[in-house]
Amino acid sequence: MIVYIAYHAVQGERGLIAFWQLHRQVTQAELIHQGLTAEKGILENRVKLLNPNSLDRDMLEERVRFMLGYSRPDETILLKN
Repeated sequence: MIVYIAYHAVQGERGLIAFWQLHRQVTQAELIHQGLTAEKGILENRVKLLNPNSLDRDMLEERVRFMLGYSRPDETILLKN
């Protein structure tokens, strides 16, 4: 009886191994959430810079040149995925 209970406490659906796997998944989800939150902050800042009430000329020039495909002869263009 003790072996049966011990086995299911470790190997069972809600045993220690399942708990450790769930804990690892939660940790990975938290890391993904932190990364997405940081990316969201960056995007919100860029949107704020393009706001008509507080337009940043450099940001506007960057977006226009990117969307129209213009560049200066002495520039190197790096595209980010």
